[in-house]
Amino acid sequence: MGNLCTCFSPKTPVQSKEPTKRLQGNPQTASNSSNRWTRIRSTRKDTHDALIHEQALAAAILFRQHQQQNGSCSGSFPFDRSPHQLVNQDIKLDDLETNHFVLVHGGGFGAWCWYKTIALLEEDGFKVTAIDLTGSGIHSFDTNSITSLSQYVKPLTDFLDKLADGEKTILVGHDFGGACISYAMEMCPHKVSKAIFVAAAMLTNGQSTLDMFSQKAGSSDLMQQAQIFLYANGNNHPPTAINLDKSLLRDLLFNQSPGKDVALASVSMRPIPFAPVLEKLSLSDLKYGIVRRFYIETPEDNAVPITLQESMINSSPPEKVFRLKGADHSPFFSKPQALHKLLVEISRIPST
Repeated sequence: MGNLCTCFSPKTPVQSKEPTKRLQGNPQTASNSSNRWTRIRSTRKDTHDALIHEQALAAAILFRQHQQQNGSCSGSFPFDRSPHQLVNQDIKLDDLETNHFVLVHGGGFGAWCWYKTIALLEEDGFKVTAIDLTGSGIHSFDTNSITSLSQYVKPLTDFLDKLADGEKTILVGHDFGGACISYAMEMCPHKVSKAIFVAAAMLTNGQSTLDMFSQKAGSSDLMQQAQIFLYANGNNHPPTAINLDKSLLRDLLFNQSPGKDVALASVSMRPIPFAPVLEKLSLSDLKYGIVRRFYIETPEDNAVPITLQESMINSSPPEKVFRLKGADHSPFFSKPQALHKLLVEISRIPST
């Protein structure tokens, strides 16, 4: 998970597979130049910033009210877009193995982050469910009290367990949500048709999210600066959660995203539970291994650098890799149309 990569040393305490196939036509080399970590200073006036913040807060409240009224985490929200950009208007959903996307957020995020993706997919006739994991989004549980990955992922596994026999989904995991959907794939493999990792932790058997990101320790000084460890059990005990410095969110997670979405995130993000990040996954070929996997790279990512994404892909090659040109760590904000197009395209890839 990008929000937990690199070094985890505490700071100031606060209470056998097929070769990977790549999408052709969009070659791009990874860049690790130091200017990717340069702080971007806002030049907007204070009054304009305040207005954006108020608008984002209103959007967050509207999203949460919609979730509560509908009894689910799916929704449809309007936003600026050009009609000609929408894809696959004549798609035949009946020809697909499943038309049900289940969207799983990353660490610190919630179902709210998918509002653009939800709207686009629903307008194309897909069924969409966005999950709030334990202690995330509008889920009321205290993040500091989460002690295992199974507890954190329970809203997702409970949802899959309740599906009718034979009903399948397409799981989409972002950031730490990649480890979460991997866990769900192992628990409920016959409920998952495809799994799509978006700038996400795609682990191997016996590996934890911390293990993966520690391989690239020191790759993001900005990440280390942003981490604020929380010690709900006292300073003599391990951290219980991690917060991110809100003043660094834009540069770290949203460096290509619209200002309104950055403001929405700043009033909606919650701490990231620490225990699930430490937990090593048990992934078998007979369960996790039978689910078709796809990866969407985000080359302008300052949280999960493209080099780290490539490392995960090479360690556990998926069926196909796509690169979302110009996307930062949060492509549902920075490149919603392009992300939507790839999700629909992957849903239409037939069984081999």
